[in-house]
Amino acid sequence: MKATIMTIAAAGTLMLAVQANAADPAEALAQKSGCLACHSVSQKVLGPAYKDIAAKYKGDKTAEAKLIDKVKKGGSGVWGPIPMPANSPQVKDADIKTIVQWILKM
Repeated sequence: MKATIMTIAAAGTLMLAVQANAADPAEALAQKSGCLACHSVSQKVLGPAYKDIAAKYKGDKTAEAKLIDKVKKGGSGVWGPIPMPANSPQVKDADIKTIVQWILKM
């Protein structure tokens, strides 16, 4: 009985560790780049939630290019008065593209 409980506990711990490491690499990139200081996946923080951005631009074939440009240069007015600072050159263009593609898939 004790061995069974220990086995179940160990399996549970292993499952949690696997889930923690299974996070999307683009989300980890957004965290590393500082994006998650002002945004979250599901709730407005300072900037809009990523799911809201994805919903707004759903079906817009030009969305990826628009958002890449907005993330690079920064801006304000689309989601409210708080400006988003420019993220270039401190965030690589390829990383911005990866993050934007991840957001649009939500």
